[in-house]
Amino acid sequence: MRGEKLRGVFSGLGFDSVGSVLGSGNIVFSSDESDCAALESRIQRGLSGELGIGGGTLVRTRAELQALIESDPFAGMTHSRQTYLMVTFLKDADNPGLGAEPPPDLAAQVKILGYDEQVRAILAVMDNSTPGTPNHMVWLDKTFGKSVTTRTWATVQKVFAKL
Repeated sequence: MRGEKLRGVFSGLGFDSVGSVLGSGNIVFSSDESDCAALESRIQRGLSGELGIGGGTLVRTRAELQALIESDPFAGMTHSRQTYLMVTFLKDADNPGLGAEPPPDLAAQVKILGYDEQVRAILAVMDNSTPGTPNHMVWLDKTFGKSVTTRTWATVQKVFAKL
């Protein structure tokens, strides 16, 4: 039902080819608007007004996602229950947390592979094979703030395929 409501908000905002991807909260759509910041604001107002969803909306273009996919940042790696390949999208390119490395209690389980400047995303691999893996998401929130969203590499590929 959530996907249906989300798609309804986007359709109501006048976007075309609206679709959802899995239960991830990712919506794909087409628009003649090319100002991503303006799109983010417009969408966030719609989500807040129609569904009461606060927080930050992040928009990435097809070209940005295509460049990320083609760069193959996780070459030779496979996403699995034991190894999470993760992409954390940042709202702003000037995020003060850029360059931060996980603290010692996370360092054994999380490896930051790099930062993709074009798509504004941190690329990381998390070893999820041991019980009690430290909470990577808490570290991301503390380091980069709430204007981020993390998706698995598999989800990013599915979003791109849906475009």
